[in-house]
Amino acid sequence: MANQMIEAGAVTRVPFRGHQNVADRFRMAEARIAHRITDRKLIRKVRAANGRVKRAFDIVIASLALLFLAPAFLTIALAIRLTDPGPIFFRHMRVGRHGMRFGCLKFRTMASDAEARLSQILHANPEAAAEWATMQKLRDDPRVTKLGAFLRKTSLDELPQLINVLRGDMSIVGPRPVTRSELNRYGRDRRYYLLVRPGITGLWQVSGRSSIGYEKRIRYDREYLEEWSWLGELWIILMTVPAVLSMRDAC
Repeated sequence: MANQMIEAGAVTRVPFRGHQNVADRFRMAEARIAHRITDRKLIRKVRAANGRVKRAFDIVIASLALLFLAPAFLTIALAIRLTDPGPIFFRHMRVGRHGMRFGCLKFRTMASDAEARLSQILHANPEAAAEWATMQKLRDDPRVTKLGAFLRKTSLDELPQLINVLRGDMSIVGPRPVTRSELNRYGRDRRYYLLVRPGITGLWQVSGRSSIGYEKRIRYDREYLEEWSWLGELWIILMTVPAVLSMRDAC
């Protein structure tokens, strides 16, 4: 099923994968239609943001980081196993480039029965339900373990996403990875998200994180691609360091 759609000046096709069901293939085709672009300036930026140089940069940085942080990985994994029974990693389905779904990896920061607890909390607490509907987060989330709270505060829970970068699911810098339901809130701006790989860090992460409203997050994802440059990439990476060390607005 050929699609003569322009994405970074090249023809794209809807790939067929035997393990995908009809709904998955429909979502992928829908994503490609949503991100059709004609603006030449934007096409050039998309080409650079998805280019071989950017991909090589991601692989080098992720590989070096995994090698350097190997002792931290082992320490965190052991601490999780000793303090709360259950898996070490949490794999949550997110939407990536072209609408492809992938398992976004994190160190597990919640109790093993977190999903059941969330349903109970949202049903019993209208304020929590309103906060979840607005932010897709709970600032004082009772599902989070004590160790998990520390990992979130320091952003150490996101280190396994370096594996996602090596696999090609994510980039070092890019839009914040979102779920399918969150992407539906992007409206016409969803095409900006679907054109590039989501990132471990990005404009949202260095601009206030959880203190920022959802509409502003969406605007940051759009601005990231509209203003893409190598200088901007390096600026975001450099600003990530003080943002993480300050631990402000993290939850």
